[in-house]
Amino acid sequence: MKVEQLYTSCLSEMAYYIESEGEVAIIDPLRESAPYLKMAKENKSKIKYIFLTHFHADFVSGQVDLAKKTGATIVFGPNALPEYDIHKGIDGEKFVIGNVNLTLLHTPGHTMESSTYLLEDENKKPYCIFTGDTLFIGDVGRPDLAVKSDLTREDLAGNLFDSLRNKIMPLSDYLIVYPNHGAGSSCGKNMSKETFDTLGNQKKTNYALRVDMTKQEFIDSVLCGLTEPPAYFPNNVKMNKQENTPIDDIMKKGTSALSLEEFKVISSKEDVLVLDTRSNKDYTEQGTVKGAVFIGIQGGFAPWVGALIKDINQKIVLISEPGREEETVTRLSRVGYDNTLGYLKGGIEAWKQAGLPIDKVNSMTAEEFSAKMNNKELEIPLDVRKPSEYSTKHVDNVDNFSLDAIFENIEKLDKNKDYYIHCQGGYRSLIAASIFKANGFENITDIAGGFKAIEQTDVKLV
Repeated sequence: MKVEQLYTSCLSEMAYYIESEGEVAIIDPLRESAPYLKMAKENKSKIKYIFLTHFHADFVSGQVDLAKKTGATIVFGPNALPEYDIHKGIDGEKFVIGNVNLTLLHTPGHTMESSTYLLEDENKKPYCIFTGDTLFIGDVGRPDLAVKSDLTREDLAGNLFDSLRNKIMPLSDYLIVYPNHGAGSSCGKNMSKETFDTLGNQKKTNYALRVDMTKQEFIDSVLCGLTEPPAYFPNNVKMNKQENTPIDDIMKKGTSALSLEEFKVISSKEDVLVLDTRSNKDYTEQGTVKGAVFIGIQGGFAPWVGALIKDINQKIVLISEPGREEETVTRLSRVGYDNTLGYLKGGIEAWKQAGLPIDKVNSMTAEEFSAKMNNKELEIPLDVRKPSEYSTKHVDNVDNFSLDAIFENIEKLDKNKDYYIHCQGGYRSLIAASIFKANGFENITDIAGGFKAIEQTDVKLV
């Protein structure tokens, strides 16, 4: 028996590969099917089942494409009603993979179809549980993501309490817990950076598994402090219930190399967004095309795309780091942005060599920022971190203007003013700066290094 956790850091997501005697099961696959096909081929095995723990909100899963390419059966738990063919499992149903068994445990609460899968080894001894978003390491799934549900989030939290007490906690302490997400995901609020643990240790350390907790205490605890989920979550749930454009078609179109003239024509259209995904350094030093929005691929790329590009059908052309075009299109497709039309062949260098205009964001060091703040020489400094970060510690006399809500608040600003912006480390402030510039704000200066660098100066913090 082989059990392999496949971790994707950008989404803090874990898919799973289970193999026994030439048969394979995949749990919660990402959009792209190539990695799973490659693993099965290398192990001379055949993918028999594709198990989904629930309809995911934070990424588009790849079960339909993978099933078409392998003939595998897609399995969901009770209450799942997608628009494609599945085997709708029932609570307690066993599935055979080679010499091992996988048992479906219906664990509603995060969503009503949510299910946990219990794996028994060759000796029929329970080995691990794949908990999806029912149980994380250090947390549980948030119960407020169900789309078009007639249940309140309190109802869902109550279901989650029952699922944990009746289905998960009675299991043996030695079982390994394999969740679908880790720290950084918006599907929970207090997840550990660890990606697996024993159930016994979780019973001791996870607040949601406290034995003497009442149902109402659980509901209150789980719902307390929940922030608004990212805007793209409902779109991803919808896509996961339907059959979408095949991933191969998306990749072929999205990785088309556009000549300079083709790029100029396409990018000039009002319904097309130029997305610059290079590094912070390349973006600031080399500049970009006027009107381009920057979201660097090295950061939390996909979640920020989902949060800031409101139209999931948005037509996109890319300015990317050479050699990373396929990766960029893949990561866009994981959160449902399937309408990439291609990338600028030769990148920004081709644009510059043609003598075309370059747009740059002004930059200032933390030391320069500190000196000017102390001398009250800056017109409008803004902190684009989350309100929770800002309230913990911020520069005195600097207002919070969170990137998360930039489009809701941008009309409150004056395009004729000078703005000096920073985040924690420099990634989000460049995104914000590019959005400001794309919306007609020319006098934008980014503070290099962000709040981390500012803290090392003598500026007043509160």
